[in-house]
This record gives sequence, structure tokens and C-alpha cells, in this order.
Amino acid sequence: MKRREFIALVGGIVVAPIAVGAQQAAKLARIGYLSPNLATNPHMNEAFLQGLRDLGYVEGRNLAIEFRDAEGKPERFPALAAELVSLQVDVIVVGSTIAALAAKQATKTLPIVFAAAGDPIASGLIASLARPGANVTGLSLLAPELIGKRLELLNQIVPRGSLVAVLWQPNVYGERLDKDMVKEAEVAARALGVRLQFIEARGPPDIDRAFSEMTRARVGALTVLPSGMFIAERQRLAGLSEKHRLPTVYQSRDSVDAGGLMSYGPNFADLFRRAATYVDKVLKGAKPGDLPVEQPTKFELVINLKTAKALGLNIPSTLLAQADEVIE
Repeated sequence: MKRREFIALVGGIVVAPIAVGAQQAAKLARIGYLSPNLATNPHMNEAFLQGLRDLGYVEGRNLAIEFRDAEGKPERFPALAAELVSLQVDVIVVGSTIAALAAKQATKTLPIVFAAAGDPIASGLIASLARPGANVTGLSLLAPELIGKRLELLNQIVPRGSLVAVLWQPNVYGERLDKDMVKEAEVAARALGVRLQFIEARGPPDIDRAFSEMTRARVGALTVLPSGMFIAERQRLAGLSEKHRLPTVYQSRDSVDAGGLMSYGPNFADLFRRAATYVDKVLKGAKPGDLPVEQPTKFELVINLKTAKALGLNIPSTLLAQADEVIE
């Protein structure tokens, strides 16, 4: 072997491990995960992680996740988002509209993927579903559009003309989306011949007062508008609804599992699982602003017959036939 060939061979042996090491290091994906409340949404978080595993990502091998938990306190989002930005993660994943807005405020460059945003256009997150623009993309909840459907389902249980309370948490999604949800509810109510009473709960301490207000108004049923706070307080809401004998419809099946009567909405676990595909595309070089925002593909109606019995309700067979799941 010639001296020049030997040096080249030795050089290749020495350099190869360094190149392999650099290649392995480059493959480590660093994700910032900003959650409204990790404790109250474990199955959603697990669905996201399973989605990543299905795509070949394994924590500790080619994946590192920086979890940040607002613990049910939305006011913490800006600081937590800024913290993730300072860590220079590859992508930030958020689980709510308000968390997405905080992340977008914290960075104009790091990619942001939202797993469940109410109306991303109305809230100012994106320019359009087809071309989100900027550094943000993800999955939409279709929040305003589903309010009418929930009222329609509730109307099959309570007498026509009943007064229905609408429990909502103002300023969670932004002024425009708040107005859109109120408008959707009013339009649906007029079509159904239902009267509405909007009742605010800005935080957990307001919930008991809200139910007292419902009692004074003599409402006959209740619909709960989407809110991370209401999901966190789902057991309490279910208990108060039963105590005040109010048939209640929610957005998420989590509330029905906790004792609520009925829910209709997107399958949240599916949304979080699908968010992993966005993260994968971004990590492989796709620009968030070029990835169209997807809408839910799976909706589920869940009814709790135990709660119906406790409320003295007979659920119509036609409604039970529509249910994706009936809890007995």
C-alpha cells in the first residue's frame, strides 16, 4: 500500500467516528411543549407522544422534550413561552389558543404547532387555513360552529322554549372569537326556539356564583363553552349540574367521563396525535406558514346514562342511536 493511500485510510478511520457523532447529534429533535394543564389532560399529552413514537421518535435517543405547565393559570403562558424560546428548541407545541398566542408573541422565528386552537383566523394566529403564513400552523377545533350543534342536541332533551344558560369564560380566545361564539349561539337559539342566558365565570372562584345565578334565573339546561379552565374543573361542573338538576352539554368527552350528561365535539386525542405529524414535517425542514391548518376529522357524541337517571331524564332513543358511546 502506498504511503498516500495509507494516510488517507487512517484519516478516514479517525474522521468517521467524528462524522457519525456529529450526524447523531444533529438528529436529536428538541421540542418545547407548552400545556395549559398537564395533570388534567394526560391522555392528550400521551396521544401526542404516541404520535411521535409512531413516526420513529424516541425520548432519550433522537428526541428531547422540554415540558412547561401553566397548571391551569393562563397568565403564566407568556413567561413559559419566553422560557422555551430562550432554550432555542426546534419547535414549540401548544395545546390551546391562548398558549399559541403567547408563543407567537414570544417568537417570530421559531416554528409553533398548535394541537387544538378554537378559531385560529379569528384569534389572529394565522392568515388563512390554506396558507397560515408566519411561523405558526396546526389543527383547528371549529369552536364557534359546534355551539349550534350542541344546543340542537340539548333541545332534544329539554322542552322547546326552555331557558338555556351559556356558561363561558371571557377573554380566553380573544375578543373577536368570543363575539363569534356568542353570535353562533344566538343564531342557533333563534332557529331552535330556545332562549339563552349568558353567564360568566372568569375563574374557578366564580363557578359557584354562576350556578346560583342560574338557579335564580330558573334556567332549564346548560351548555358550557370551550375553556381550559372548564376542562380542569369538569368534575366540579358535573357535580353542580347534577345538584342543580341541569341537563348539561359540553365540548369534550372528558366532562362526561367525569359525570357530565353529554358532550359533542372533536376527538381531542386524535387532534394531539395528528399534531405530531406537523412537528415531524417541521423538523424535516417544512415551513409552518406553508403547512395548511387542518380541521377535525373525528367528532363524537358521548352520553352518560347514569347522570341522565340521576337527573330524572329519559334520553330519546333517536338521540341514543346517534351516540358514539353511551356510558351506563
